[in-house]
Amino acid sequence: MAGNILGTKVYYNSDCNLEKLVGKKITVLGYGSQGHAHSLNLKESGMDVTIGLRKTSKSWPVAEEAGFVVKETGEAVKGADIVMILTPDETQADTYKTDVEPNLKEGAYIGFGHGFNIHFNKILPAETTNVFMVAPKGPGHLVRRTFTEGSGVPCLVAVNQDPSKDTMEIALAWAAGVGGGRSGILETTFKQETETDLFGEQAVLCGGVTELIKTGFEVLTEAGYDPVNAYFECLHEMKLIVDLIYEGGFTKMRHSISNTAEYGDFVTGPRIVTAESKQAMKDVLTDIQSGKFANEFLDDSKAGQPFLKEKRTAASNHEIEKVGKELRKLMPWIREEF
Repeated sequence: MAGNILGTKVYYNSDCNLEKLVGKKITVLGYGSQGHAHSLNLKESGMDVTIGLRKTSKSWPVAEEAGFVVKETGEAVKGADIVMILTPDETQADTYKTDVEPNLKEGAYIGFGHGFNIHFNKILPAETTNVFMVAPKGPGHLVRRTFTEGSGVPCLVAVNQDPSKDTMEIALAWAAGVGGGRSGILETTFKQETETDLFGEQAVLCGGVTELIKTGFEVLTEAGYDPVNAYFECLHEMKLIVDLIYEGGFTKMRHSISNTAEYGDFVTGPRIVTAESKQAMKDVLTDIQSGKFANEFLDDSKAGQPFLKEKRTAASNHEIEKVGKELRKLMPWIREEF
């Protein structure tokens, strides 16, 4: 039965009615990380799923091989009762304008795996369209793997427009169909999901962590230390620490490390992440809340991604990447497929 975790409503399979999806024509746009996971899990939950892609998409034969009917995006949308948009954030608005909006039937449901384009008003559905979000809190391969193993990744769920008065039921059924009801489906809003997701990626998970690792590596190598030792201490062992935190929070991590490491943790952490760092994080959050980041990101995408491509190239040429490429050859259990 539905529960509550720290003020957030949580649903489970017993609260979800998969019959809300049975007999409905379902279209998933995109067959990448999340697209393939949602589609396969729903198909194995007994649903009729069509895949919508560009004709030139490399995913077209992959989806067909998995047993799906694949159509060009506009054709896949025609007549669909539910359309889930799982294409990249930067392409969704154009896809919606050219292929979804002209072909979407009256009273249809559209879903998203991330609230970006709805929250920042880049996509403005008609008032007669039902709008929901199902956002699994894990990458697509994990959503798929856990489903096949009999469990599932927790999902966030939200409703933005509800003219049919049953959009939450549709969203919960979708979340259950992809496996979320086996672990927990947490109710949120498009605003909460979008702004916290962007902040986490930028300030902590991606931007914060990679900059911390890279800077630590540079400090050691510039001081004359061997890049091999610098790599192991600043990057390789990060997984060991993060895995402990993932499994049992900071408490388990600190219980598992040496007293020396724990003492250094408490003494030095606040010297690195200072009051100035926290203020910088607040400034980042302000840029996200105001839409400044979203607009800059989309402007760069429309211009051909000059900023992103420049930074991507520079980062891939950093010494830490060259050192890591050689050291990972010593560790055959690490897969570098991407």
